[in-house]
Amino acid sequence: MQTARFHIDTYLDESESCHFALKTLERTPPSVVHHHDYFELFMVENGRVRHQINGAVQELDRGAMVFMRPHDAHAVCAIGDRECRIMNVMFRADTANHLHARYEPELAGRYFWSDALLPETHQLEGPRLERAVNTALELQSAIRSLARIEEFLLTVMLRVVDLSAGTTKGMPSWLMSACQAARQPEVFREGTSGFVAAAGRSHEHVCRVAKQHLGLSPSAIVNRIRMEHAVMLLADREMPIQAVAEDCGIENLSYFYSQFRRHYGVSPRNYRLRQKMRSD
Repeated sequence: MQTARFHIDTYLDESESCHFALKTLERTPPSVVHHHDYFELFMVENGRVRHQINGAVQELDRGAMVFMRPHDAHAVCAIGDRECRIMNVMFRADTANHLHARYEPELAGRYFWSDALLPETHQLEGPRLERAVNTALELQSAIRSLARIEEFLLTVMLRVVDLSAGTTKGMPSWLMSACQAARQPEVFREGTSGFVAAAGRSHEHVCRVAKQHLGLSPSAIVNRIRMEHAVMLLADREMPIQAVAEDCGIENLSYFYSQFRRHYGVSPRNYRLRQKMRSD
């Protein structure tokens, strides 16, 4: 099979730092694989994808997110009966190099900087998939500035990809147990105090070690889980948003709205309306 090389300047003006595309894939198998002089993140937004990559073949389902490196030689096509769409973000190598140099302790050997034969791939489902889609759509409508693509990439790597992927070697078992326990309603409804109680250590120690290994405070961990719970509850169109907030352990509705918007980019009400439009 022939190999082509794609160049970022084909897609970007000098003032742009990234390119966003929402592509509908054909079912015809490609005759050419390509690599490029840029980095690329793509996610299967709908349907299933056949991914030819570095001499291997993968079948990717909806929610698969792939961190492509410049040397990866690949091609994609749709499989199955459903319409297949991918979200695709391309950005300059300088941006990737800057992020890696600045945040090396968190990023080295992971995401775009894995040295494995195949690029790192994550399967997103439920709330994490919704968060990924919303984050990508925000980029689609934003000015393609350097700050915006860096914000997008850090959000994807550190807040969208599963929390367990952010663990580091040497993470204590009590912290892993606390993260698992925090997914139980009786724990996350108690907020930070519930997480600390599950950890069985002092508040200061839990905060310090969680930040060291996960890059997140106990409050941020709990709020992420609360918002994922909220998304599930919002599927019930009859449940008042105030009741959703309270079931998450948040009595202050304004705080609930601010946290939900921070995680999903829209208000709970607009999120519910969007889901209704998709299902109708």
